Amino acid sequence: MTATDPALTALSQGWCALSLLHGRIEAHIERALQAGHDLSVREYSLLDVLSRQHDGDGGHLQMKQVADAVVLSQSATTRLVTRLEDRGLLERYLCPTDRRGIYTNVTAAGLELLDEARPTNDAALREALDEAAGNPDLAPLVRVVETLRTPVPA
Repeated sequence: MTATDPALTALSQGWCALSLLHGRIEAHIERALQAGHDLSVREYSLLDVLSRQHDGDGGHLQMKQVADAVVLSQSATTRLVTRLEDRGLLERYLCPTDRRGIYTNVTAAGLELLDEARPTNDAALREALDEAAGNPDLAPLVRVVETLRTPVPA
């Protein structure tokens, strides 16, 4: 392929459209969560991921798994956990079966904030998708997003 190859150009344009859609959605949700709940998109995502943990086998996530789930580096995830822990929304404790492991749980206050913020997140997502659907370059991507029902495996 050359730099002017139509297939490469189309691929690049598709990637740009996907990036634009992601950026618009994230910015819209960020504004809504900040205004209504003093939460960032990343903080909301972290609370959401950690709230889904359970006490059964494989129910608690290691920091690398959490980082992958919220699409951050491990160091950025650790800083985010610390910030939310300082706000009383998360707590860390040693793994009872492996003293080297540290788990993170959402506190009662964190669960309450997450429950309050979830409708805001969902409404902002819907608004952002509806707005993007009016853009002919983004509409096909919106339709694809709307058909997704299960998480993409890592």
